[in-house]
Amino acid sequence: MIESERLLLRPWSDADAAPFQAICSDPAVMATLGPPLDLAQTQALIDRMRGIMAEHGHCFWALERRDDARLIGWCGIIRGSAGPVAGKAEIGWRLASDCWGAGYATEAARAAVAWAFDSLDDDALWAITWRGNVRSRAVMERLGMQYQAGLDFDHPKLSEGDALRPHVTYALPRSTWDC
Repeated sequence: MIESERLLLRPWSDADAAPFQAICSDPAVMATLGPPLDLAQTQALIDRMRGIMAEHGHCFWALERRDDARLIGWCGIIRGSAGPVAGKAEIGWRLASDCWGAGYATEAARAAVAWAFDSLDDDALWAITWRGNVRSRAVMERLGMQYQAGLDFDHPKLSEGDALRPHVTYALPRSTWDC
């Protein structure tokens, strides 16, 4: 478990499926990520995170607000699977839309970055997002990540013509992290 001032990044529990599905079915949240997920798809995503955790010791962890124990999304580190981040330490987050603008994504991501640079041997952390996802790009920049213009790519898991296919890549070298 990773703690920050207001948040916990923790392993997934069976009770997380319904609240996370509410987040993953919110059209505002999924506007930059893909189609809304039903409960079975959300459970499969949580199961995938549990498998990644079992294999690597880290994943996109459940993100819980400390003051009320509400699941507000996920944040953490996985091994990238697409484009220029394949096999690299990739940071990511997803938050409930009513939690946007409160600094939770940046706070959680800072805690995940600190954990990663304390616990992993990677020389850098990487992040990808749809090129129009200005909120996530702003979080990346607040973390000190740098846009890697030469690494823009079309996400291979999205079909030709999908508006969300064009992706950008950011990197945060260990040497520039200011914890």
